[in-house]
Amino acid sequence: MTGAKLKYRHLGRDSAARVSLLRNLVTSLIEHESIETTYPKAKEAARIAEHCITLAKRGGEAARTNVMKHIFRPNQILPKLFGPIVKRYSDRPGGYTRVLRTEPKDKSDQAPSAILELVDGPRDMKFAIIAMTIARCRREGKALSPRTVDNIEQVTKFRKHGQEELKALVERYEKLKRS
Repeated sequence: MTGAKLKYRHLGRDSAARVSLLRNLVTSLIEHESIETTYPKAKEAARIAEHCITLAKRGGEAARTNVMKHIFRPNQILPKLFGPIVKRYSDRPGGYTRVLRTEPKDKSDQAPSAILELVDGPRDMKFAIIAMTIARCRREGKALSPRTVDNIEQVTKFRKHGQEELKALVERYEKLKRS
């Protein structure tokens, strides 16, 4: 049908393969908290992961049943999703995932790659990048740019003890560069 609005990406797969692919991506994201895939797959998986986390925050048996539609291995994934992940995002109104574009690893493929991660987690890439930027600016004696200041506010806003964690990570990067 031409001219119809596309409600989701088809990812070059039929319905069953697409659903299976996205369930695998969401399951891996919740399990590892950071995955690397192509950009279109990451965007679609992020939508579903956001929905699963929102359902988990509501709690209840109906939410568990709905989340099980979107993941594999519920006996392993549901306790993590309904436990530490819900606690981490209890104060956050949304925006639980982040998609960071990266260079394609396989130069022959040239597919647009991306890292899909849960924000405020132990493997938060943006948090680490901001810490490295602060350490580099201190080492070079430069002032922080307004954009870096905004990014600092973003990555620490909903993270419990965010300022202290950032300060500790910056000091760690400074020690690494000295030695």
